[in-house]
Amino acid sequence: MSTHMMVELVGYIGSILVLISFLMTSVVKLRIINAVGGTIFAVYAMIIQSYPTALMNFCLVGINIYYLVRLRKSDRNYDFIEGKPGESMVQYMMDFYHTDIQKYFPIFKEKQPECDTAYVVCKDASPAGLFLGKKGEKGDLEVLLDYSVPAYRDCSVGNYLYSKLKDHGIRKMIFTGTPGPHESYLQTMGFEKVNGVYVKELA
Repeated sequence: MSTHMMVELVGYIGSILVLISFLMTSVVKLRIINAVGGTIFAVYAMIIQSYPTALMNFCLVGINIYYLVRLRKSDRNYDFIEGKPGESMVQYMMDFYHTDIQKYFPIFKEKQPECDTAYVVCKDASPAGLFLGKKGEKGDLEVLLDYSVPAYRDCSVGNYLYSKLKDHGIRKMIFTGTPGPHESYLQTMGFEKVNGVYVKELA
């Protein structure tokens, strides 16, 4: 492969990544992929000595990094509502996101399991996450649904809610279902597999 073709390939890769980023439903994934694609395309522009194009892309990369940092520090803007299963806001989220919820929590394909605890996490008054659980003894809480809407899938919703659950007497969270695509999230959030179930100590 000639040097010219290799340089052109770098430009194509950067362009493709930038285009792919706009297909992401998650804001975090969009900005990460866009930043990577922008960096590659900026390098390509420098190689072909298109300095205005390089400058624009480096600026876009900086903007993406700035907003990624803001997203990571946005926990203070979250709030949550404690409700009951079947209440209007809880049911609205269940209905609106039912297809996506069933993808990560297959148990909801059949019927909604019995639960007695519900939390809706909001950011700037807009729903960002939904949690359904069942309280046990000694501060145990069985996790039935721990769902974040696509735009907030950076674990910040879960981190915020978990930090607040301790104030509600919850000491241990337990997930007994089949994790499937949800397993990587459980591991990221600090759940450990003990006797076939996932457990996280909050205290």
